[in-house]
Amino acid sequence: MISKQNPVVYFEIPVTDLDRAIRFYTAVFGFTFEKTIIDHNEMALFPLSDALPGISGALAKGEIYNPTLDGVVLYFHSDAIEKTLEKAIANGGAALYPKTSNGELGFVAEFKDSEGNRIALHQPAD
Repeated sequence: MISKQNPVVYFEIPVTDLDRAIRFYTAVFGFTFEKTIIDHNEMALFPLSDALPGISGALAKGEIYNPTLDGVVLYFHSDAIEKTLEKAIANGGAALYPKTSNGELGFVAEFKDSEGNRIALHQPAD
């Protein structure tokens, strides 16, 4: 099947404490969130701009959402991975994988968020 769009269009990050997760992601990335209820689940929507590339998603709290280090790994853009990792650690996260070169693709790193999820970072090559 040939598609006219990229395959991933939306994501949800499981959380157990929505307000704590909002504080964490706001402190680490500077995001603002819009809280809502979808199918009886508490959600905090990440910002989305149609003028920018990429997708958006939500922090999601509900019976079907279970934070884990073992699930899907999302990569967030970072202009300065080391600073982003420092902010994650300072706000209750933990470093899982240090800044590492991916050659021409740039750099990657991983941290555990405030809820126990594995989150990755990508910094483009200079």
